[in-house]
Amino acid sequence: MSSEITFPRQHARTQRFTLGVPRAFTVTGGGGSGPTVLFLRSRSGGDRATCLWAYDPRLGERIVADPTALLGGAAEHLSPEERARRERSREGSAGIVGYAVDTAGKTAAFTLSGRLFVANPATGAVSEVDTPGPVIDPRPSPTGLHIAYVAGGELRVIGADGSGDRALASPESGEITWGAAEFIAAEEMQRSRGYWWSPDGTALIAARVDNAPVERWWIADPANPASAPHEVAYPAAGTPNADVTAHVVDAASGERTELTWDRKEFPYLVNVSWSASGPPLLVVATRDQRTERVLSANPVTGETTGVHTRTDPVWIDIVPGAPAWTPGGGLLRVEDTDDARRVVVDDRALTDAGLHVRAVLDSGATDVLLTASAGSAAAEPETGEVHVYRVSTDGAERVSTEPGVHTAVRSGNATVLVSSSLDRFGPKVTVLQNGSPVGAIASFAETPVLSAAVELGTAGEAPGLSPLGIPYALLLPHGFDPASGEKLPVLMDPYGGPHGQRVVAARNPHLTSQWFANQGFAVIVADGRGTPHHSPAWEKAIAGDFAGATLDDQVTALRALAAERPYLDLTRVGIRGWSYGGYLAALAVLRRPDVFHAAVSGAPVTDWRLYDTHYTERYLGHPGEEHRVYAANSLVDGGDLGPVADPARPLMIIHGLADDNVVAAHTLRLSSALLAAGRPHEVLPLSGVTHMTPQEQVAENLLLLQVEFLKRALGC
Repeated sequence: MSSEITFPRQHARTQRFTLGVPRAFTVTGGGGSGPTVLFLRSRSGGDRATCLWAYDPRLGERIVADPTALLGGAAEHLSPEERARRERSREGSAGIVGYAVDTAGKTAAFTLSGRLFVANPATGAVSEVDTPGPVIDPRPSPTGLHIAYVAGGELRVIGADGSGDRALASPESGEITWGAAEFIAAEEMQRSRGYWWSPDGTALIAARVDNAPVERWWIADPANPASAPHEVAYPAAGTPNADVTAHVVDAASGERTELTWDRKEFPYLVNVSWSASGPPLLVVATRDQRTERVLSANPVTGETTGVHTRTDPVWIDIVPGAPAWTPGGGLLRVEDTDDARRVVVDDRALTDAGLHVRAVLDSGATDVLLTASAGSAAAEPETGEVHVYRVSTDGAERVSTEPGVHTAVRSGNATVLVSSSLDRFGPKVTVLQNGSPVGAIASFAETPVLSAAVELGTAGEAPGLSPLGIPYALLLPHGFDPASGEKLPVLMDPYGGPHGQRVVAARNPHLTSQWFANQGFAVIVADGRGTPHHSPAWEKAIAGDFAGATLDDQVTALRALAAERPYLDLTRVGIRGWSYGGYLAALAVLRRPDVFHAAVSGAPVTDWRLYDTHYTERYLGHPGEEHRVYAANSLVDGGDLGPVADPARPLMIIHGLADDNVVAAHTLRLSSALLAAGRPHEVLPLSGVTHMTPQEQVAENLLLLQVEFLKRALGC
């Protein structure tokens, strides 16, 4: 047996080259003594056990907490709640996968195997705090004197020294939890938490979640028939959501005051923030997500007052970091106006149509730090690039200088800049003070055994948005000569849906596509309408029309590129994808067999009535009101399964049987419909696999099996 390290094996073993990469940065200190940066990173690119580290530009890096030492070498044991939390966040690592600190950065809290640990980053002292377990989401108070955490559905608090452990809010029934994010918030709203400390550490705002209204689904393990099915409260499109309320809880007495608003009109609690810059802010939204209201809360009386309401005829996107109070007491928000996504403080816009805002990173006394891509009015499109900017009333200043994809974390005068580019593997992490580099944090990630040669550009025109081209990435086999006269089979490799940008100016995201290219394909990644791009109109062009807009743009990009590149063989076109990309792949061979000749469809949503409320209803409306829309976008009853005399293109469907996000029923229903229509297809069920595929052998062999299928199906 060869000992050569192959890309599929390395890709699987390193969890897509994420192991050993520094992440989850917290900046503390600054001033004359310089900053201290806390972060997570495993010891090597093949080690799943993530440690908590500290970096000081004067002293370098050091480990604050090592999970292997703290557990005495024992294996981790995760509670069902922690497994679900990691699945929602797509967390596949082990060890310390999350932590929280007080304002001064002197107390850090984290869990291992459901046990609570408290660390002093300055001294490196770590102690276990005895609590009822298993613990999830521990967070120190801003003063560092107490640690709040969730255990058994209770919101509890304990002294940082281990004294005074007590329940602040206990569930009245097994359907209720306190202080934890409900499924919809964690999966779709980017809200992974369910409680927030007051600035002085004397109180908290806690979410109370009642899952009683939510329908119950059962996730079975067919490979182990003796095991009972796992119960999941899943709010499918058109069905009831969890009932979520918010309460101010006194940290000493546990006395609670409910925060009141019109929950019938605004059932979604999108976010909560409580800072020293103003009273607590709640962001709530209507179920159709076309109206969002920002509420200022009185923590004593529980009354809330609307401070801003915005509406959109299509939907309102959730932008990380906003709304929030600025240090000066202004209301910072992100709004879509005149086909531009802008940062606004009170009634003054700080950005224009030259920038398409992606996230607000920090609000300072004189500026706002944000990430943005080139907007609809930008002088240069900068395909696939995302940059960090400082914006103020004086204009916008780019913090990131090199081409690529950048983000940052800032506190005071210290900034951690994380930069990825096409010129190197993995991210470069630079520590800045007062805008000048003072150090760097190393990555221990493995160097891939292959490199990616990526061509980025735009192709064709998006209907209704002309002359906007469709962003693409093109990858060819290493050593291929376009002038040789050889024709290559084409593999489309999209995600293609909302929030899933694949065409990025960074090398690592294209490594798998390059590996497929090296197997003899010309690989095209196209980001059509609906994907993050440069304007709200582009992202909202898919309203009510997943099946039409996203598929049409794949065809447009393919044909536009082939018109200029005679080596692209349009008689052999395959497509592969996962999740939304899996839906798009199956859609392609079912609706456009004239263009696509084979597909690999991984974890596809085949019937949108089986997907969750917040995501699905945002784009397709309520199924009780939009029967035709749901039918038109369904793979099962959308009229795709005609007689077998139609071109029946080879289709492989892959699905994890433990998936609680896109449940296996999607694939089983599609397979049944295909069988009833006499259409040949292959189904690859993955026992014990969720929507992620962190299992090394599974991830490795999935790549190999896809290539074998595509070559066989396309006659390569």
